[in-house]
Amino acid sequence: MRFIFPTIAILLEASLIVLFGFFVKYETEQNAIQQPNSTNSTKVDRSLELYPLFQDVHVMIFVGFGFLMTFLKKYGFSSVGINLLIAALGLQWGTFVQGTVHRRGQTIYIGIKNMINADFSTATVLISFGAVLGKISPTQMLIMTMIEIVVFAGNEYVVAEIFQASDIGASMTIHAFGAYFGLAVAGVLYRTGLRKGHEKEESEYHSDLFAMIGTLFLWMFWPSFNSAIAETAEEQYLAIINTYLSLVACVLTAYAMSSLVGHRGKLDMVHIQNATLAGGVAVGTCADMKIHPYGSLIIGSIAGMVSVLGFRFLTPCLTAKLRIHDTCGVHNLHGLPGVVGGLSSIVAIVLGVSTAMTMQAAALGSSIGSAIAGGLITGLILRFIVRGQPSKDNFFDDSVYWEVLYVQFSKDVNDDYTRESFAHPSLIVCSASL
Repeated sequence: MRFIFPTIAILLEASLIVLFGFFVKYETEQNAIQQPNSTNSTKVDRSLELYPLFQDVHVMIFVGFGFLMTFLKKYGFSSVGINLLIAALGLQWGTFVQGTVHRRGQTIYIGIKNMINADFSTATVLISFGAVLGKISPTQMLIMTMIEIVVFAGNEYVVAEIFQASDIGASMTIHAFGAYFGLAVAGVLYRTGLRKGHEKEESEYHSDLFAMIGTLFLWMFWPSFNSAIAETAEEQYLAIINTYLSLVACVLTAYAMSSLVGHRGKLDMVHIQNATLAGGVAVGTCADMKIHPYGSLIIGSIAGMVSVLGFRFLTPCLTAKLRIHDTCGVHNLHGLPGVVGGLSSIVAIVLGVSTAMTMQAAALGSSIGSAIAGGLITGLILRFIVRGQPSKDNFFDDSVYWEVLYVQFSKDVNDDYTRESFAHPSLIVCSASL
């Protein structure tokens, strides 16, 4: 950790500086008209109008995703801290890779829309991060970020440019892709002892409360996520309303289903933290279509129920039968709702809601197929080439990579080093004074 991680991090940043120096320039009124789909010099002015939406998406990336993963009682530092690390790398690498793919090797002109798209590519990695949370080293996450964004950009190009599929909210290209990529990596990195659970894979009252902060930020800003890259004002308007309606419907069905399948009819905070967001994922693909308000409510309702059922029944099955340990349940929040989104868009087109000649089924298959293939290859690289995965006993433990107060205090108090939890020193002092 002391030498390998800093060396790789510095080398990656130095490489990005060189790449940006040669290939990336500011977007200006003069070069904006030379870019694809640009007809006049108002592109930069339009780009500035996107800044509020960019900030909404940015908050989702750093606060929403970061805090959503703080539910583990001894892994909060890594949930938020490693989230920041890989997001910072992903934003830079995503800007370059997506620019290279879509500009086909020409100069990349960076503007607000490029920054939004970089956020999207980073979101894909953060979704995958949820599947391997607590079981992977920071060094491995850096390498995984670099590989996944390349595969993501390739699939996105196929879906958008070759298949001409509609996926404004990226239910297929971000959510389904990120979930199945992460699950594939988790399957390769699986350790046998996880089948019966891990003693540190638990939450506490306050850790679940912190995770709920992430849920609320994601829930509030999801309409911006689904509408940020809309081509026209009408499409953006539709995407905002459809996402809003799908989210509110999703909350009710998620609560209802959680109570229905929960112990003695009680609500499960895991369901509420995640399934209440599934509506935003599921409506993403057809968010800019005229699916009618009731259509959005239907999609959100289905997504909420599917997500809760996935947490209750499917996640244990994945671990026990397929040896895939999904720490955050990304399959239920992003994978299944992403598939629901893809299927919803197919139904919408069949019913004539959209007249676009798209290949939605092919796009969904491409997203899932490339994610699984890319994830398996990445998992093998991380396991046998990069290595550095923590031992099973050190899973879900911040003290392996961070200076943690309770660990430092335990070293001062006891002769023998231990990583077991200790009460905060201030609490012990207070109790002693009493």
